[in-house]
Amino acid sequence: MTRVLLTGFAPFDGESTNPSWQAVRAVAAEPPAGIEVSAVELPCVYGASIAVLRAAIEEARPGVVVCVGQAGGRPDITVERVAINVDDARIPDTTGAEPIDEPVVPGGPAAYFSTLPIKACVAAVRAAGLPASVSNTAGTFVCNHVFYGLAHLIATELPDIRGGFVHVPYAPEQVTDRSQPSLPVAAVTRALAEIAVTAAHTRTDLRAAGGATH
Repeated sequence: MTRVLLTGFAPFDGESTNPSWQAVRAVAAEPPAGIEVSAVELPCVYGASIAVLRAAIEEARPGVVVCVGQAGGRPDITVERVAINVDDARIPDTTGAEPIDEPVVPGGPAAYFSTLPIKACVAAVRAAGLPASVSNTAGTFVCNHVFYGLAHLIATELPDIRGGFVHVPYAPEQVTDRSQPSLPVAAVTRALAEIAVTAAHTRTDLRAAGGATH
């Protein structure tokens, strides 16, 4: 049975909650049939987040890692295609760090592609009646930092693991005072369960349109 490690983030930028961790924790509490699931909360901190991720991988020894983060303003579940080797903070992390144009890994490749079946994951979420799409940018904040860190670990140390990153929208309670899209945490939980199962059991991705014009 494939072991899947899910990670979510602690709250950041003044928020009291983070739907990525709420949903990841819920999936681990009631894992889908056919896979084993463990979950860990990452700090929204450059550097430390990758260290916590590495420790979680060493403890769980998963076959698949799906890191999850909040992307406020996005309306759907977005499965990331690529991580880039740059930290460029628009806002500080939770320790106040605000790196500008610094590499995640000095001397590392410019970018890594996800090793998850990203289009199959999108199709599975849509088949469950939930909105999803491929994303071609994970940003340059701590989410991309973790995605790149995970990809670098896989490329240099852990070739038997497959992994990638998923962004989720705000939870409804986060947008009661602003006009922003949101999804209930229960819906995000269902989507992540579909992604975990698909990632665990699918090695050859779908050949389907998932690009963008801008």
